[in-house]
Amino acid sequence: MVEHSKDPSPGDDPGQDDAPGSERVAKALARAGVASRRDVERLIQAGRVALNGRVLTTPAVKVGPGDRLTVDGKPVSAAEPTRLWRYHKPTGLVTTHKDPHDRPTVFEALPKGLPRVISIGRLDLNSEGLLLLTNDGNLARALELPSSGWVRRYRARARGRTDQARLDTLKDGVTIEGVRYGPVDARIDKMKENPDGTSSANVWITVALAEGKNREVRRVLESLGLTVNRLIRLSYGPFQLGVLGQGQVEEIGPRVIREQLVDFIAAENMPRGDHTPALAQPSAQARRLPMQGSGGALVDSKPAKTVYKTGWAKPKIKPSPHKAPAKGAKTPGFKPVAKPGPAVISRDKPSASRRPDAAPKRSERPGPPKSRKGR
Repeated sequence: MVEHSKDPSPGDDPGQDDAPGSERVAKALARAGVASRRDVERLIQAGRVALNGRVLTTPAVKVGPGDRLTVDGKPVSAAEPTRLWRYHKPTGLVTTHKDPHDRPTVFEALPKGLPRVISIGRLDLNSEGLLLLTNDGNLARALELPSSGWVRRYRARARGRTDQARLDTLKDGVTIEGVRYGPVDARIDKMKENPDGTSSANVWITVALAEGKNREVRRVLESLGLTVNRLIRLSYGPFQLGVLGQGQVEEIGPRVIREQLVDFIAAENMPRGDHTPALAQPSAQARRLPMQGSGGALVDSKPAKTVYKTGWAKPKIKPSPHKAPAKGAKTPGFKPVAKPGPAVISRDKPSASRRPDAAPKRSERPGPPKSRKGR
């Protein structure tokens, strides 16, 4: 049990408890999915968090495995093992939990059934593609650092003219307005040339980098005179966007987490088993539409069925040339083909399948009829 008093003396700092397995109370509550660390500090200031029955007044407290935490009098459940999701972020969403300008956020658009998650890195408002989500804050911070060695790969459509030689100058890094950007591997993916030999106004470029600075891809390409008008993240480390539809989420299985993230997750937080729970998904064509009374929910953008008013002529359905008409229906230009019946072979005429000079069958040879006596 962690000893704590509401008015700790300078020589008795409650945050100095270094018992094995102990951690800061804000980190423990955030790991359990209660709130972010900043929000936990606000809860503590409001006197809503208690440790072993004592109300906390400072976040500088460590809790151990045997301590009991409560928020508003309700016990906090133990933290889940580390989980990871792939999310296809569409444009128009901000990667934050709370936006001061009240713009729609990624976490508001996520399907129901997910626990409290945080993003690994960010994608700005006009960017789309792969965004990794997790319930483990330590994992998110570890994978965001360049020291992780994980490469982020993007596909950018940029307006302007360039060539591969100019893009190769980014391999040594570049300094823009006093900010140093690391090595960037940029390769032309698709570009059309005009009849006069010059490149077209738009060019597709595949960009790979190991850093995640704010708007790095856009600023690096702008230094070459290119304006990015579309940016898609294709991969983050070993995890690919693949064919995941826009707005859809897919959980990564425990076995893959154990294989790919063994160096980033503590042993006590490592998931076990191979089962991943099913999650209700929005349609792949779903997008965010402002609807009165919907609160900005995800709605399907399928076109509405055409309603014909009284007196309007409905379009005639053209018959398919590959399908026979219904029984009794007359279709111009269609001639039904009669089905061949069983072959009838007459004894008066030789069969067409037999040669004219062939020897007659035994039953056809002339002679007296056989007696039926004794049959």
